[in-house]
Amino acid sequence: MALELNGPNLIEENERGGSAKDLFWPWCGANVSMLALSYGAFFLGFSISFTQATIAAIIGTIASFTLVGVSSIAGKRSNAPTMIISRAAFGVKGNVIPGALSYLIFVGWETVLVSLATLATGTVFARLGGINHNLSLILGFACAVGLTVFGGVLGFATIMKIQKWLTLATVVMTLGYIALTIKDVNWNSVNAIHSGTIQGFIGALIFGITGIGLGWVNSAADYSRYLPRTTSSKSVIGWTVLGASIVPIILVIYGSALAGSSKSLSDSIAMDPIGALTTLLPTWYLIPFAVVAVLGLVGGAILDLYSSGLTLVSIGVPIKRHVAASIDAVIMLLGTIYIVWFAKNFFGPFQGFLITLGVPIAVWSAIFAVDVVMHKSNYLEKDLYDANGKYGAWNKESIILMILGSLIGWGFVTNTFASWLSWQGYFLWLIGGKEGPWAFANLGVVIALAIGAIGHYALRKKD
Repeated sequence: MALELNGPNLIEENERGGSAKDLFWPWCGANVSMLALSYGAFFLGFSISFTQATIAAIIGTIASFTLVGVSSIAGKRSNAPTMIISRAAFGVKGNVIPGALSYLIFVGWETVLVSLATLATGTVFARLGGINHNLSLILGFACAVGLTVFGGVLGFATIMKIQKWLTLATVVMTLGYIALTIKDVNWNSVNAIHSGTIQGFIGALIFGITGIGLGWVNSAADYSRYLPRTTSSKSVIGWTVLGASIVPIILVIYGSALAGSSKSLSDSIAMDPIGALTTLLPTWYLIPFAVVAVLGLVGGAILDLYSSGLTLVSIGVPIKRHVAASIDAVIMLLGTIYIVWFAKNFFGPFQGFLITLGVPIAVWSAIFAVDVVMHKSNYLEKDLYDANGKYGAWNKESIILMILGSLIGWGFVTNTFASWLSWQGYFLWLIGGKEGPWAFANLGVVIALAIGAIGHYALRKKD
């Protein structure tokens, strides 16, 4: 459990080791979360059927984590963190733009996950009785923050060790939750849900892409950079996708069945996505549930905190990685306090956050993944740190492409969750307006992905 001293630097040959299957544990641990059960209700919220929600969950999860898998190849090729390798596409200085956005994504996600763990703990203790609600929230808050900071600050070796045990413990207790709640699934009610429109299905699919896998692309190489260069690229993709996708797919589908069986449960999830799930449990399982909820969410928060620290240093802040992670932990702490004790609703800020930052990060993800695929030769590692090297200081084409993709993408999403985001959707008049059938499909995310992928393929100079 020693402190990792590596930051944005290249990993030395004597520090590299392991195999592609080692990637299964960090990615599985980061995505074995009870939040995926609540996603089932969010999917049905697009007015689609259980079958449509199932298909959207499978396609959205695998597609988004395939991007993560492809991006992970860059790590074992260069042995550098994701937001250092991104300099090959954006320039050594120009990469500060996607780097800053990635930093916001990481800090946002780690705050969301710790907030959910805190809210869930408060709900559990409220049901048990005898403990003041605020005190129970504080206890959950302290536990989630403590575990997250412990793993995120200590770094890679600690993460790889604890994620395996977090995964195993969470899977066992999640199976216990399913066993105790399977009786609450009313298949007559679930099957009675009418099929939704193609627009609703696409909206759910895009929500799955942005909410489940897309936010991990910008940390993909952070965990594969310790692998030997000779590691099979196909294995890197395969183990990443398998580890990250298998549990979320199962939980989203099961969560859709639970939410489709009870409208009151579905409505409660919008206020407290994890805590609402406790209403189906017997009292004796509430403490194990609190443990599985906190551990599952902390598994993802640890990876976010670790990568946010790396990203902050990668964009030029002159501090050590563990110091950067500690600074991020303070920001996470303040954000969690706001969401838990001051925000009126969880799903609103969460959805607004996903959509608004999801568009530019979709452009960047497409550019980065295409650049990795087109990079047939090895990266010139020293030039990733030299503004006068092969990759230059500013790649204007990629920067303009990212700005253009973001502006067009924002024009095709609508965001009614916060008044300060109402400016989005300015191109929706082309397809029926902000109240039309395509208004909530959030096509802007797919458009942003397409602009990034096609644009970079056309503009990038071949090796």
